[in-house]
Amino acid sequence: MTDAKPAHTPLAANITFTTNGEPYSDVTHYRSIVGALQYLTITRSDLSYAVNQVSQFLHAPTIDHYQEVKRILRYVKGTLTYGLTFSKPNQPSLLGFSDADWARCLETRRSTYGYSIFLGGNLVSWSAKKQPTISRSSCESEYRAMANTAAEMIWLTHLLTELHALPKDRPTLLCDNRSALFMTQNPVYHKRVKHIELDYHFIRELVSSGKLHTRFIPTKLQVADIFTKSLPRPQFELFLKRLRIGPPPSRLRGDIN
Repeated sequence: MTDAKPAHTPLAANITFTTNGEPYSDVTHYRSIVGALQYLTITRSDLSYAVNQVSQFLHAPTIDHYQEVKRILRYVKGTLTYGLTFSKPNQPSLLGFSDADWARCLETRRSTYGYSIFLGGNLVSWSAKKQPTISRSSCESEYRAMANTAAEMIWLTHLLTELHALPKDRPTLLCDNRSALFMTQNPVYHKRVKHIELDYHFIRELVSSGKLHTRFIPTKLQVADIFTKSLPRPQFELFLKRLRIGPPPSRLRGDIN
């Protein structure tokens, strides 16, 4: 990979993964590379979705899977100086973005969900995972994603409380699915969603008690999209900036000695 051409994104846009294809001969090699990439996602949230996808085939990777792993390495090669950037906020607040891509997996039809949580504009928590159960609608998959995001945000509020750094404003959770948002705010809608009753009661209790505020956000501004699907380059780079992932500020301005 030393002479490989850097890639602009970890995965090609709208790529889907299946178990079909010629098996890759060196399974140990595949697992070794993917294992190393998993450690890299601890500080590189832009790799979370791609690494999550290739990690699902550790038991029996194919040549196609290995080609995608090599693309991720090419992307890493071109972004070696990238990392999370932080700054001191003027008015700290806790803001979460939640998203789900309904039935993304072609073989299990399980949805992929992701979230990103910001404290004063700084990314402090993120995730990209496949949901453990099948959702019967996009609203259900989005609502389950909101429940997971809400749980993480509440945990962060407890941590910030112990550190005496809890923002005065209520935590806000943003979602681009109006039906899921309606369920968090209207108790009458409950009769239609009994199959996700636990998640329903969890979020409804947070909203009604004033511990959480939910709000709609257009899909084009939904930063969590980067954790649920492979995106075209322009959209990927836009969300990369919103996540504040990039080279050190000195490199952005040019090295000044």
